[in-house]
Amino acid sequence: MTTTAPASPATSAPRADLAPLKLLIAAPRGFCAGVDRAIEIVERALDRFGEPVFVRHEIVHNRFVVDGLKAKGAVFVEELDEVPDGAPVVFSAHGVPKLVPAEATNRGLDWLDATCPLVSKVHRQAERQVEAGRHILFVGHKGHPEVIGTMGQVPAGSITLVETIEDVDALDFPDGTPLAFLTQTTLSVDDTREIVAALRTRFPEINGPRAEDICYATSNRQAAVKSIAARCELLLVIGAPNSSNSVRLVEVAERAGTPARLIQRGSEIDPAWIEGVETLGLTAGASAPEVLVREVVDRLREWRDVEEETVTTTVESMVFKLPRQLTD
Repeated sequence: MTTTAPASPATSAPRADLAPLKLLIAAPRGFCAGVDRAIEIVERALDRFGEPVFVRHEIVHNRFVVDGLKAKGAVFVEELDEVPDGAPVVFSAHGVPKLVPAEATNRGLDWLDATCPLVSKVHRQAERQVEAGRHILFVGHKGHPEVIGTMGQVPAGSITLVETIEDVDALDFPDGTPLAFLTQTTLSVDDTREIVAALRTRFPEINGPRAEDICYATSNRQAAVKSIAARCELLLVIGAPNSSNSVRLVEVAERAGTPARLIQRGSEIDPAWIEGVETLGLTAGASAPEVLVREVVDRLREWRDVEEETVTTTVESMVFKLPRQLTD
């Protein structure tokens, strides 16, 4: 299904000698329900507690969003020991190890958990697998906050990180070892499918969820990119370099044979990129707001007349509840 978006006003006159630029804008794109919820938690905490409200790590991986919340009174810290006694603190959408809320409780801090409910679901699955006596093989990217948070839900030594098929080949467990697998929510659907297939081939008795834990928003945004990639000569992805789901969108386009670039703002676009380009694709990662999409469109209009077409592959309606502390 396609719909034509209204034109944005140009910020300067495009060159009349250049052909119009066909712009295919993927949908769904941008904010997901988990990101919407996390940002609203910080904003409501500021309304309830006043300034400052501390946030452990970036609430979502987007500098524009983080800077906007800073302007409203949020203070971002890396560790809990940077939060003063008695101050309110919010945990990021990516989730935290179990010891973090335990420490906050021990210190008597007012804390709010903005972990995406789909990540929390993986946390609960990890606990259940360990309780059932299984060792977890966790498919994810080393150092990502979600991976750190999930691995921190279970005792050390009960979970092993798997990043590649080569990692699967290197696993060494005695025959009969009870195993289970779980996955990070923001991975490439295709890459994860291959790794899970390798795990099942190597360990036929491995236990796992009925479907991989990649979230609906990640899957939908990747499917939307696939739907336009073949029609584009270049695809732009709005997102941060540390945003796993945004980086995966670049990879999805490139796997389809379409060059792709990750940008954070419209100002990063080099006009040389679109020289000779007749059809350009555009999408945004799950932590990038729609205002940045319009910023990019306006930037493109500085050089070319732009004909927008929104290509919709599915319509999202997911909404997550806020923590009870903010709704009572």
